[in-house]
Amino acid sequence: MDEQRMRQVAWIGDAYMGGPIRGVVLSFHGLGELGVKKEPGTVELGMARAGGLVVYPFYGPWAWMNRLARAFVDEVVEAVYRHFGLDDSVPLISTGASMGGQASLLYTRYAGRAVKACYALYPVCDLKYHFSERPDLPTSILYAFRGYEEDLDTLLAEHSPLAQVAHMPDIPYLLAHGDKDGAVFKAHHSDRMVAAMRDRGLRVEYVEVPGLGHGSPMPIEVLAGQIEFVAEHLA
Repeated sequence: MDEQRMRQVAWIGDAYMGGPIRGVVLSFHGLGELGVKKEPGTVELGMARAGGLVVYPFYGPWAWMNRLARAFVDEVVEAVYRHFGLDDSVPLISTGASMGGQASLLYTRYAGRAVKACYALYPVCDLKYHFSERPDLPTSILYAFRGYEEDLDTLLAEHSPLAQVAHMPDIPYLLAHGDKDGAVFKAHHSDRMVAAMRDRGLRVEYVEVPGLGHGSPMPIEVLAGQIEFVAEHLA
């Protein structure tokens, strides 16, 4: 993949860097995102100024980090490292929210290049439960796994961070979730995920946010915490 193709299939935040590249930060979007990214969000801008090269892959609005999406992100990551002349000492960090939070967690388990740290905001952690959590969800999940030979329960387990805890790498994790989230219920997702991660001895920080719904109103300290977490794990 050359530079032109790399920038056609992913938004690359090199124009917003505050200095040399100290890490590559994958930014995974939520369910149904159709727009082509043109500029960084507030947190992405903060990460860029700290030395994080933000990479926002255009892997499809309903991907649920399926096998095709994982292979595509691997290809984008290798193109980024090659184009910018980065060696293995430059860390890869996985981030995202909602479906993007599921993607950020799940990608640590399947990534071709080792992920060094991960944060997930109000992430979908139990995809089997989530399938019936809202009436709009089966459509996107079934589309993501069309053509797969396995039965649905097997596929939901393969793509569920909660079912993959035993295989996730021992790296620093940050999860944040609000107690007023009506789209991805905290008790069924992050609460159970963090408990399973801690039972396994993984390093996880859990920020439980009173009054936070599904993404808003986002307290400034939660936004700042995301930037600080990434900055702490840059080279």
